[in-house]
Amino acid sequence: MFVVGNFLGAVAGLLDIILQALLIVILINAVLSWARPDPSNPIVAFLDRVSDFVCAPLRRLFPTVFGGIDFAPFIAMLAIYFIQQFVVASLRGVALRMG
Repeated sequence: MFVVGNFLGAVAGLLDIILQALLIVILINAVLSWARPDPSNPIVAFLDRVSDFVCAPLRRLFPTVFGGIDFAPFIAMLAIYFIQQFVVASLRGVALRMG
């Protein structure tokens, strides 16, 4: 049974790293949007694609622009934080109990 526990622990760790990286990308893209960088820059294009992958569904579901400010990145970062605190922590807890 410890093998399943180790597997769940590894999945939790990998998911935590991916979510943390996504959180950082969204934050950097939100800060860069204030400076209006060159959209043809490959780094800016990558940040836009990754951020839009997460924020676009939120923009379709909810009105996220209030007073000219788009709150979709903030809502996405809150959702990612919730997933980290709930799903990742739950997976780690189950992994610890199994192994």
